[in-house]
Order: sequence, then structure tokens, then C-alpha cells
Amino acid sequence: MATKKSPWPVFQFEECKETITLVHLWTQIVGKVRLKKTPWQNHSWHVSLYVDHQGLTTGNIPYEHGLFEIMFDFIHHELKIKTSSGTRDRFSLGGQTVSSFYELLMEKLKFLGIEVKIHDMPNEIAGAIPFSKNSQRIPYQANQAQNFWKILVQTQNVFLKFRSKFTGKQSPIHFFWGSFDLAYTRFSGRKAPTFQGEMPNMPLEVMQEAYSHEVCSFGFWPGGNAYPTPVYYAYIYPNSPDFQNQQIQPSTAYWNESMGEFMLNYEDVRTSANPAETLLSFLQSSYEAACKVADWDRENLDCDFSHLEKKS
Repeated sequence: MATKKSPWPVFQFEECKETITLVHLWTQIVGKVRLKKTPWQNHSWHVSLYVDHQGLTTGNIPYEHGLFEIMFDFIHHELKIKTSSGTRDRFSLGGQTVSSFYELLMEKLKFLGIEVKIHDMPNEIAGAIPFSKNSQRIPYQANQAQNFWKILVQTQNVFLKFRSKFTGKQSPIHFFWGSFDLAYTRFSGRKAPTFQGEMPNMPLEVMQEAYSHEVCSFGFWPGGNAYPTPVYYAYIYPNSPDFQNQQIQPSTAYWNESMGEFMLNYEDVRTSANPAETLLSFLQSSYEAACKVADWDRENLDCDFSHLEKKS
């Protein structure tokens, strides 16, 4: 069970929603810079951010003079920009509105010789306000942002272990700033029916390309106004009516009918005797259920490198 010294911090959406809302919009601004400057990759993998030792990062982004990187530092609570030419800049996250963050980032990038213009409207948020016009004062609570990042770190560590058991096509473990979740996806290798869903401020063509092939996806989401509970999730596309009837571990996992996916509350993971193993059991049992109902070829998709680890 988690204690005060546990790396799995207490996290309640209702207590943290203002900070989460603010960071969500900030990550969209940074993510759109990567989107604009990076060549398109399948399933929009070129837009995501990555969890690192200090926060969230774009990783290397190409530009006219080499490479640059934008990093959210949730230890010192700064946004940092570094280039391959050795130039760098930063500014404090505290006290920033969405519009001031947007303006300051664009100013810093221009000063560093990075020319970029992004679409001013947030994605996947109903009733969104353009970044440049959103001057609402929302308090940034440093400890809440840091705890959110700590959850991402622990989650990524478990996902890395889970990811090592699959030899088929699979995504990086990455953070999507539109849906604001840490995600990891496995592919069966077969094409999927054309996706017909929708998201606010998201082109249908982008969604259809993202779901062009059969997938089993897993992730962590901190919650939202419509569902204010931090959860781990697992879903398949295309969905199978029998998926929801499968037995998923641990016993606290449940099927969410409106979301069409299995969920496991973060609190149930955090307070379990072994949070990492509890989460791993959810991931593995969800994957096995997906393979069963969707007839995935596990013989050629699963792998076990434990014999190599023993020799390393």
C-alpha cells in the first residue's frame, strides 16, 4: 500500500482540476509546435510528448538550423527551450495564463531563430477558446503538477515492462496533448474498418488515419469534468460486443459502458499492496481478453526476453 514516501502520490481530480486544465492547454501549445515542425508519422505519432526525468518533453524537433527541444520541467516549474547550436531560454510556469504562455513561447522561439506559426484553437476540447484570447487567471499549483508528472513516471515504468513482451507493431509510450493521456498501443497487423467517430476540433481524416488498423490501446488519464476520476483504461478497435464480458484483473477493474473501455481507478492501484504489479495485471489481462475476442495471432506477436536479461 502506498505511504507518504511512496512514488505513487495521492491524486484527486477535483482538487487538481484547475492546474490540470491549465497544463492541458499549455501542452497543446507546445505539442502544436512539434506538429508544425515534424514530418507526419503514422497514427499521429509525430505530435506527442514524452515523459522524462524532469517532466514532459517534445524530444528533438527539426528546424532550419538543426534541432530544438521544448521541455516542461515539473521539478523547477519552468518551460525550457534548447537548440543544437547551444542557445537556450526558459521561463517560469508560475503566474502564466494560457495567452501569456502562448505569447511568451512564440517570442522565445523567434528570438532563438525558430520560425513557427501554429493553429490558435485547442483540439479535442468542446467550447474551446483560442490560446491567444484565453487570459483567464487559473492558479498553477506546483505540487499538483509535480504529482501528476510523478504518476506518469511510475506509469511509464510499468508500461515499459509490459511493452517488452510484444514483438508486433507497437507505439512508443507517449503523451497525447489532445486527449491529455499517457498512451501505449499494440497492433494486430490487420487493417480496421473506417473510423466514423468524432472529436471536437479534430479533422475526421486524422482520426481515420489514427485508427486505420486494429489496435488494443492502454493508458492513464487524470480525469475530466464529465468523469472526474483518474483512471487507467484499455480498449480495442474495432470493438467487439464480447470484449466487455471478459474477466479483467484486478477485481476492482470495471467496464465503462459510455466510454466503451475497461477502467481501473488510479486510487485502487495506488492503495494496493503492489501498485506496479496491480497495474501490470490490468494491462496483461486486458490484452489477453482483446486477443481472445479479436482473434489476434499471439504465437507470432508475444515474446519473452527474460532469458536474455539473465545473461546481460
